[in-house]
Parts: sequence; structure tokens; C-alpha cells
Amino acid sequence: MYTLYAIPNCDTVKKARVWLSEHGVDYQFYDYKKQGINQKTIERWLTQKLWDDLVNRTGTTWKKLPDAQKPTTAEGAMALMIEKPSVIRRPLIEADGRIVALGFNAELYEETFLV
Repeated sequence: MYTLYAIPNCDTVKKARVWLSEHGVDYQFYDYKKQGINQKTIERWLTQKLWDDLVNRTGTTWKKLPDAQKPTTAEGAMALMIEKPSVIRRPLIEADGRIVALGFNAELYEETFLV
């Protein structure tokens, strides 16, 4: 079973959810804006991806941050992701604790989910 971490009103997330549903991929939706995200989960992600891959620098949340609040280290990024989960790049899809997709790309999804 896959877990899709995201927020529901994001256009990219909507595309990903439609694609997954249309291709019969079973997943659980985790709304980290409502449910929050914990340090242990982010630490697990940081063993697989660099912190700057996990932070969505094109989103509104990031753009509204004063430069002084933008992280320059993994520890700072983790604190920011816990405080403002909407800064996490989305969707992030996990299976058995392993990140299998970050963002939405139909070709990558085909390679990942339709094997």
C-alpha cells in the first residue's frame, strides 16, 4: 500500500490523485496540513533525499517566507517542514518507508506504479 503525503487543494496533487485512481493504484491519502507531520517521518525522508529536494521552493509558502527564515541546513529545513508542512514538495509517495515518487510526472509514475 502506498501513502501519498500532500495537501488536497494543490493542483499537482489533484493530477497525481487522478492518475493513480485512473490506473488502479491503491493508496492512502495523508493530509499533512490537517494531520501534521512529525520529526521521525521527516528524518526518514532525509535519509533518502536531500533537504532541498524535499522543500518546495516554487510554492507560495516558501515565497512568503522572509529570507532570514529560509533554511540553509537540514535541521532548519526539518523545523520549517514541521512548522509549515505546506512547504514540503508534493506529492510525496511512500511504500514501506521508502520514497517512491516526489512530485508528479506521468512517465515516472508509469515506471514506478505499472511495473
